[in-house]
Amino acid sequence: MTPLHRQPGSQPAATPTALHSLDLNSEALHFDPDRRGPVNAWVDCGWGRLLFGPSFDSTAALAQTLLQEAPNRRDIALYVESPQLVLAEAPNELFLDPSLLFRRPLDAGEAVQELPPGIAIRPLATRADIAAINRLYRMRGMVPLDPAVVWVRHREEAFTYMVAEDERSGDVVGTVLGLDHVQAFGDAHGGSSLWCLAVDPQSRVGGVGQALVRHIIGHFAQRGRRFLDLSVMHDNGPAIALYEKLGFAPVTGFVVKRKNAINQRLFDGNTDIAGLNIYARLIVNEARRRGIGVDVIDAPAGIFKLRHFGNEILCRESLTDLTGGVAMTWCQDKQLTLRRLASVGLRVPQQQPAGSAEDNAAFLRAQGSVVVKPALGEQGRGISVDIRDEAALAQAVERAAREGGPVVLEEFCQGQDLRIVVIGYRTVAAAIRRPAEVLGDGRSTVRELIERQSARRAAATSGESRIPMDGETERCLADQGLSWDSVLPEGQALQVRKTANLHTGGTIHDVTPQLHPQLREAAEAAARALRIPVVGLDFLVPSPQQPEHVIIEANERPGLANHEPQPTVERFVDLLFPETV
Repeated sequence: MTPLHRQPGSQPAATPTALHSLDLNSEALHFDPDRRGPVNAWVDCGWGRLLFGPSFDSTAALAQTLLQEAPNRRDIALYVESPQLVLAEAPNELFLDPSLLFRRPLDAGEAVQELPPGIAIRPLATRADIAAINRLYRMRGMVPLDPAVVWVRHREEAFTYMVAEDERSGDVVGTVLGLDHVQAFGDAHGGSSLWCLAVDPQSRVGGVGQALVRHIIGHFAQRGRRFLDLSVMHDNGPAIALYEKLGFAPVTGFVVKRKNAINQRLFDGNTDIAGLNIYARLIVNEARRRGIGVDVIDAPAGIFKLRHFGNEILCRESLTDLTGGVAMTWCQDKQLTLRRLASVGLRVPQQQPAGSAEDNAAFLRAQGSVVVKPALGEQGRGISVDIRDEAALAQAVERAAREGGPVVLEEFCQGQDLRIVVIGYRTVAAAIRRPAEVLGDGRSTVRELIERQSARRAAATSGESRIPMDGETERCLADQGLSWDSVLPEGQALQVRKTANLHTGGTIHDVTPQLHPQLREAAEAAARALRIPVVGLDFLVPSPQQPEHVIIEANERPGLANHEPQPTVERFVDLLFPETV
């Protein structure tokens, strides 16, 4: 596979020296002597092709090349000089992308800047790195890379695939692609560009995105490139603010793309889609990709209708018409959930309704440590974990009662928080959920660290995940001998919540390949017992690789996000419309 599109049978008039590093095989590039560059040039970046607009000899050629976009890819025509003429070639199939072009001049004396603590940046080196990048892309709703293409590309001078690692865990938490326009297109202007910046929304290390951009700036400055360009959506305020902070400024330029399911939100004018939360948008995007019609009924509530050849299914995120009323009742009331699961022989913790202070204290003495939760609650609200004294118990019961409805006391069981997603009575994904934590920098107070981490989580999840600054967080700090004003040493990690719910700042980490068969069987048995086709079951386990467990909750509307690389959304739509598989 070669990086440039070629016109076979033509001879090069003048080949720029910078292009010699490319694999030209036996085909010759078609060069325009006046432009001193290849004609009709494009490169395949792994997620799609980047078309160099100024190299095309006609608007018809540019339009025709865009129309050759491969399925599930995203081609981009950059620096289009007469977009109206390109669109006129195929007005029903092409559209003007509502992106802005930003440019930063580069100085050959610029160096790659020092990295913030806890981050290491390096080039893509292994196939595992490609898988890690695709995990980030899927988390951010981006088009994944074709591993075969990227494995060839990463050895070529034109492409700079970089990854950022969390130094403590070794996890890849960020990525960016730099493209050298001189190497790729013989660009006489000495340009370069930045693409597909992605940061793990669960990263506890701050400044990852900024560090990656600074690294690419230094990289191309040292190569002698004159400027670095990027394309950003016009309404992406946080990204624009970051780029302006790093010295980028808007420049005139146009981007043209082909209409497809990936780009649909940019040209279909359906503003209701933008009002859906991330859990609903994932489903809607997958449905549209398959040609399934979507009608948004109530965007703030995440309610929409899917239509396909006369079949209609109403959804509230992952909750659908397929879930019956009795199943809903069993799942919504945590007392009924455990009673039902225990009746079929599944392992559950001891539980009783909150009652008088004496009854509550007696249950605490019998268990040693308890969990207090609203019987009808969701998203981690009102839950207190590992309560060990009567004063804290009374406060926890009061906190849970404020959520409305009855309150339950539950035996506290040690273990990792494991979420197993069952769709169509088959296990699709399993993930360990970890409570929110912050990383000390030796300067900031715990309050400041929490506020920054919470802001990053909220921005990355459209406000779905944030760390509450409440009494439960304060109790967690106090149990560790800390307060809001404590200052953590640099590099010290601190858990600031005891619950691992994503809505209270927790993170989720895929363990599906390691899941013990007995845990898989228990989850599927629980789904059958509750007669619910789509469910998220919460386990406490010593390890996902061991059979020991208790089941503590069943969620009738599980979030299907953040389970990458498992195909939760795909299996969900398979269940609803099997004919579209």
